[in-house]
Amino acid sequence: MLALELTVRLFTAGRASPLAGLPQVALVQWTESVGLTLVNRDLTSMQLRTPSGQVLTYCLLQTFPFTSESKRMGVIVRDESTAEITFYMKGADTAMSTIVQYNDWLEEECGNMAREGLRTLVVAKKSLTEEQYQDFESRYNQARLSLHDRALKVAAVVESLEREMELLCLTGVEDQLQAGVRPTLEMLRNAGIKIWMLTGDKLETATCIAKSSHLVSRTQDTHIFRPVTSRGEAHLELNAFRRKHDCALVISGDSLEVCLKYYEHEFMELACQCPAVVCCRCSPTQKARIVSLLRQHTGRRTCAIGDGGNDVSMIQAADCGIGIEGKEGRQASLAADFSITQFRHVGRLLVVHGRSSYKRSAALGQFVMHRGLIISTMQAVFSSVFYFASVPLYQGFLMVGYATVYTMFPVFSLVLDEDVRPDTAMLYPELYKDLTKGRSLSFKTFLVWVLISVYQGGILMYGALVLFESEFVHVVAISFTALILTELLMVALTVRTWHWLMVVAQFLSLGCYVASLAFLNEYFDVAFITTVTFVWKVSAITVVSCLPLYTLKFLRRKLSPPSYSKLTS
Repeated sequence: MLALELTVRLFTAGRASPLAGLPQVALVQWTESVGLTLVNRDLTSMQLRTPSGQVLTYCLLQTFPFTSESKRMGVIVRDESTAEITFYMKGADTAMSTIVQYNDWLEEECGNMAREGLRTLVVAKKSLTEEQYQDFESRYNQARLSLHDRALKVAAVVESLEREMELLCLTGVEDQLQAGVRPTLEMLRNAGIKIWMLTGDKLETATCIAKSSHLVSRTQDTHIFRPVTSRGEAHLELNAFRRKHDCALVISGDSLEVCLKYYEHEFMELACQCPAVVCCRCSPTQKARIVSLLRQHTGRRTCAIGDGGNDVSMIQAADCGIGIEGKEGRQASLAADFSITQFRHVGRLLVVHGRSSYKRSAALGQFVMHRGLIISTMQAVFSSVFYFASVPLYQGFLMVGYATVYTMFPVFSLVLDEDVRPDTAMLYPELYKDLTKGRSLSFKTFLVWVLISVYQGGILMYGALVLFESEFVHVVAISFTALILTELLMVALTVRTWHWLMVVAQFLSLGCYVASLAFLNEYFDVAFITTVTFVWKVSAITVVSCLPLYTLKFLRRKLSPPSYSKLTS
């Protein structure tokens, strides 16, 4: 049998491709379906049941785990019934092709399976005599006890066995796309997010997966970067790629390493202009380096998504890491900032929660600044009027109350505000693209809120001084009451979608202030604040401080409405 093609459907949690499934699990399940069942497996032995019911016991002598550098893994076992010692190894075809004996079908069959989107594994074996194994074990243990260059010496001893191995078979495992992968990728593209696919699969497999997931549309041109090994070849291939427009790039890890070595800036500039980039045969170190280079050359935020241990370095190198819990364990999800169970959840995480978090944080930050700057402006105006005397305008509990129960609840309730509903944000991912313009939080918005704070602080203080009563305590009562009402009104005028907790926060803060007036005799004249004079003066100052700002906001909304208002109107 030249090749064993194994096609399975696995409905498991996602891969970074984003696909599902483990080839090892698929192989064990397939062997069970044909009669060879794995009965038991521990650290020292393994038992298999044949179709006839016979149980075969193997002793595990040595295990060689998979590494991103070797791209293969192996095991040495002894058959308890025959005492035969065999060295088995499986790995990527690029790593195994130089290890196995000469054959004329491996490369062709690997290409055929890769073009069908299958993930290939090459399996080989080598029989060892007792003397050969004892010699290997002695050298292997000596290398493991070495104090200098231990890893290199261990690898050299293992490689001494990896010669002229007998090729057993070639396996091809199909990773089926999870539900919602295609619409999620389309949603992210419409949201203005460029997607790079970093995978360790073969070039043909990666290309097939990119097209089946609609990362690259079937009508879109694809430029497959020719393998390069020198600076001259990289220069010629970059020039050929530069002449193409609006095409996806597919490049292998070896060629990528050469391009980054000699033409890092030119390559990153060209690659960032592509609608999609597929990097195949990438090691974990290369994945992390690509993410770091994207942050360095573009200055944009990067998000890395993965589900396996090979993706941990990439996730940690990105600004935001998303780990998918799957069959490969939770290494990625534990190392990430966010953990999800399906790739399709990425769309809602970014388009809905990410967008809302950004806009709510911007509003909250600006209002916290406004709350502090407006009272500072009032103090500055008060001091300047009285020849910069070091007399505080508000003392004691007034300052404590202003910073806590009087204004804290309405301001912090802004985290519940939303300009559009979640289903609308999912339906129109273009709304997410507006965030890249930075209009919600920028130097311009900062200066606008500084001017608003200075204007309102000046109006409140000068208004209280103009409407001055017979005692200083009246100035404090008028200005502080108008300050509280202005802050509550500004929050109310900013809210776009009312939540019941926002209403509770508004009335709770106002109720706390009104109730505290009866106990703050030190700061307020109860007889004065119950008069009509106090009420109309506070109302006049509050209207003058808020009405012009609301008028300007209304006119701007009518003349230049934001994009989200067109969907809610």
